Amino acid sequence: MSIVLTFLSALIFGLGLVVSGLINPAKVLNFLDLAGTWDPSLMITMGVAVITTAVGFRIVFGRDKPLYEDKFQIPTATAIDTRLMSGAAMFGVGWGLAGYCPGPAIAGLSLGTPSTWIFVAAMLAGMVIGRQLARS
Repeated sequence: MSIVLTFLSALIFGLGLVVSGLINPAKVLNFLDLAGTWDPSLMITMGVAVITTAVGFRIVFGRDKPLYEDKFQIPTATAIDTRLMSGAAMFGVGWGLAGYCPGPAIAGLSLGTPSTWIFVAAMLAGMVIGRQLARS
């Protein structure tokens, strides 16, 4: 049952990315271009995401345990350190330069655009390199 729920969650998330336009890097870059061709329509997506998350968290964490697990798996790290800040900065710069972040890029693979495949390959390479650097 867990794999089916995971698949359905990913499918719904991917469809949301498609409907909102987040798999289109031009739309994302226009949203980030405040001084040029600014497209504020992604603010609706952000607002819906915040509302959905707020309601969802209240419902889910109002329970003693998840429906299909023994306990909640909540991250315990609370430190804001160099690793977190540099990772967030790289994420933001990458998103601003390419118009993709990991979720929309993976969903965008279905379109078969060469630039999306190149981005995902570079992202995976960066993950491998980052993991190797973290181990040393």
